[in-house]
Amino acid sequence: MSNSIRVLCVGAGHMGRSHALAYHQIPEFEICGIVTRSPESRGALNSELGGGYDEFGDFYEALAATQPDVVSISTYPDTHADYAEAAFDAGCHVFIEKPLAETVAEAERIVAKARATGRKLVIGYILRHHPSWIKFIEMSQDLGKPLVMRMNLNQQSFGANWETHKNLMSSISPIVDCGVHYVDVMCQMTRSKPVRVSGLGARLTDELPEGRINYGHLQVTFEDGSVGWYEAGWGPMMSETAFFVKDVVGPKGCVTIEAREAAGEGASSDVDAHTKTNTLRRHFSELDADGQFAKKDTWTETGDEPDHDELCKREQEYLLKAITEDMDLGDHMDDAINSMRIVAAADESFRTGKTIEL
Repeated sequence: MSNSIRVLCVGAGHMGRSHALAYHQIPEFEICGIVTRSPESRGALNSELGGGYDEFGDFYEALAATQPDVVSISTYPDTHADYAEAAFDAGCHVFIEKPLAETVAEAERIVAKARATGRKLVIGYILRHHPSWIKFIEMSQDLGKPLVMRMNLNQQSFGANWETHKNLMSSISPIVDCGVHYVDVMCQMTRSKPVRVSGLGARLTDELPEGRINYGHLQVTFEDGSVGWYEAGWGPMMSETAFFVKDVVGPKGCVTIEAREAAGEGASSDVDAHTKTNTLRRHFSELDADGQFAKKDTWTETGDEPDHDELCKREQEYLLKAITEDMDLGDHMDDAINSMRIVAAADESFRTGKTIEL
């Protein structure tokens, strides 16, 4: 165990639990502590992992006491910048859940600190580790330019999920929190510079603090003429209809994720349903001499459909590779800031009523 990479797990919610489970299962990692403000949550996670891990209620106390090699941050975004900077100053590598921070300025601070200390920073963009989403982006490269990208993630949340969403929305909107995933996908598809963003928002409940919204929509234009839209809404009022749209269109046709499991009753509140792709449908725009389609649509399945916990494990295996092989994560960090800029601009656009030039 002396050669293990010691990890301090900060946060024991849905994502924190899955990441801790991954560290517990990967032999090269050793959990040296679990940090949450709630004794109940850290105790429950410790118990699920078999017990025996040190528990802490204060992050800074835990950092000093455990002296970890890695700090894994799965807390609300308003803590990310301070926790990450403290971890880097302590000589640690950092895994941090998306969004990277609450603001673009904080995200830039985190990345600057990672570069200054020479430590690894991996951001939790889970779709980058999903074989079908990787294939989705790859297939988009065959559609020509410009691209039209249409994506959403609406969740009809209730019970414990609604309480979690309300807590999260006290510091960040759905369009920012989940938008970074899908904007990141758009940036990978176009590999073009985003130039302007427009945003809309709505407050559909009185259960949120004044000024906070639970529905948002953004439109982004890229330098190559490509455009994309993304919408996100959380709450018991959201519709179960058309909550899952993942589609990219180009001059040569389109590729669509057809997720059969994202069609049943209550599917929108199932986190796994939002990442499972099932089938990629490729449509070809070419017409024959009679004006009919020259090619039939094709369906592609990767045969590898990891669930949420398995995806989190793959993220941590990527972190392990980054550390042990001394990978250059410059593009990874820059992409995270880029997607943050886009969703932050959408939020600014909604609040000012103006299109934001990037």
